[in-house]
Amino acid sequence: MNSELSTLNLPEYHVRTIERDGKRMVYDIFRGKYVRLTPEEHVRQQFVHYLVDAHAVPSGLVAIELPVDIQGRPQRADIVIYDREAQPLLLVECKAPDTSISQTVFDQASRYNLRLGAPFLAVTNGLEHYACRIDRTSETIDFLTDLPDFDTMCSEA
Repeated sequence: MNSELSTLNLPEYHVRTIERDGKRMVYDIFRGKYVRLTPEEHVRQQFVHYLVDAHAVPSGLVAIELPVDIQGRPQRADIVIYDREAQPLLLVECKAPDTSISQTVFDQASRYNLRLGAPFLAVTNGLEHYACRIDRTSETIDFLTDLPDFDTMCSEA
């Protein structure tokens, strides 16, 4: 792994990296291409591999940097996990390790999720992770100590 990148509070997953035009690049298996390996991308790659490995998320149900239109302006949701009926199940907002997880970060993820309607939401900077379940019927948000595995999320959605 690149020595300039922070050690994260996640299992470390091996990712393919190359040097291109003086920039470190990582192969994103979900997008099928090399992308610049920034601190935020490092968090995104490690967290999505964690979801697939530790939470049994099928890799075919993962979208990275999904376009989301917010008040006429294009934005990108970092990670969106779909259920088996192709409905958004989990939205994850990733930040670089030196970015604190603040109310602003939650607000950003919530704006994206108003469009997507995923019943689970997570924010991470690779060091701190917060997850919640959103119950639209009762209009409540329950913070979780950890995300459930994929099948449990599907059954609780």
